[in-house]
Amino acid sequence: MNGESHSGAHPRLGDIISIALPIVVSQASETVMMFVDRLFVSRLTPLHIAGAMSGGLTSYTVMSLFLGIIGYVNAVVAQNDGAGNKPNCARATAQSARLAFFAWPIVILTIPLIKLYFQAMGHTPELIGLEHGYFRIVMFGSVFALMKMALAGFFIGLGRTRVVMSANIIGMFINIPANWILVFGKFGLPALGMSGAAIGTLVGSGSIMFILLGVYLSPRYRSEYSTHKELRFDGRLMKLLLEYGSPAGLESFLNVAVFNFFVQLMNSYGPDTATAVTIAFNYDTVIFVPMLGLGLAATTLSGRYVGARNIPAAEKSLRLTLLVALGYAASMIILLATAAKPLVALFLPLSNPVPEATRSLAEIMLRMAAIYVLADAMQVVFSGMLRGAGDTKYVMFISVSLHWIFAPIAWYAVKAAEIAPIPMWSIFIGFVFSLGIAMFLRYRFGGWRNRNLLDNS
Repeated sequence: MNGESHSGAHPRLGDIISIALPIVVSQASETVMMFVDRLFVSRLTPLHIAGAMSGGLTSYTVMSLFLGIIGYVNAVVAQNDGAGNKPNCARATAQSARLAFFAWPIVILTIPLIKLYFQAMGHTPELIGLEHGYFRIVMFGSVFALMKMALAGFFIGLGRTRVVMSANIIGMFINIPANWILVFGKFGLPALGMSGAAIGTLVGSGSIMFILLGVYLSPRYRSEYSTHKELRFDGRLMKLLLEYGSPAGLESFLNVAVFNFFVQLMNSYGPDTATAVTIAFNYDTVIFVPMLGLGLAATTLSGRYVGARNIPAAEKSLRLTLLVALGYAASMIILLATAAKPLVALFLPLSNPVPEATRSLAEIMLRMAAIYVLADAMQVVFSGMLRGAGDTKYVMFISVSLHWIFAPIAWYAVKAAEIAPIPMWSIFIGFVFSLGIAMFLRYRFGGWRNRNLLDNS
């Protein structure tokens, strides 16, 4: 990404790795924070880990619409920086920050509604107490996550991703010991359990935000972008953020809402299933992060070659990216299929043995999860490639449509047909495969080859 057109170049494996690696490293730190957070609470009781995932995922669902809108600032900053309009970069970030503070009280108002939601999903009172307690604390401190998105968007838009990466890594090293201290009560502090995990999450998120804010207001950026002066309201830039960021935020919210709905349905089976599902999804999240990097690589390379009207190179870049993704998926399939027992055992407390039903169900689900790792690889790479080619409306339509077709099927299967957890898990895996197949069919037969974003066609 050095300004060359690359119109006659051919994609190489090194191109894919160089694009994918930074996002993997940057997001890996947040994944580690979440993983360790749930690992700590799993030492309390098996139900604590289900409560942490449910409360954490629901908090992200509530914020996702606003995060999508706020995060669009990276595109606005990139365009203005490319045009040499540096003050507008800071001014757009100021509008994004305004949206963060506007969203904060709105997400806090959802706290009592979410408790009713958990109750309506049929969760046990004990689980509701844990998941809602976690959710409530995270919502009160959600301004950190919202502002973090605005500030990170500024640096990503400038292409200075090392700033964000460094802040995330530092935040991780603050978050992990903070969680350990607060959850278990170290250095004379009381053991706060689930509340400590939520507070520790806010400590990590707040640390990242303040580091980014410090760099944003540092002499270098004050001098180059006037970050300390460009604070006033700008209606045009605010409209731009709302107009173009809202679709991305809406897609994220609708998809995450369905995923959260499915998790809550699985939790309604009872403590054994709730714990098993949470363990399976914890590992799925860790495995999924590198795929996001490969999806970004597919987007960037296809955009480069389709923009240059070099369709054969775009197709080759897709094949190379898919080859890497499938190779990675194959290694993860082997890991999950052969090491399910020790992976599950890592999340089960030694001092308080769990029922054999919980352990057995978690191992089966983790082995089955190996199957949809392959589907995840397909849908991430193909959808990334289509986005880069400008076929964004189809990707959004098919993704949202399939998610919302799956939601009533899942509800009927669990609540009306009362099928067992493993068959329901199989239906979920089939849904993920349907996403991958739909994206592949669009790639194979769609009109992305005729698109040219430079001509707004």
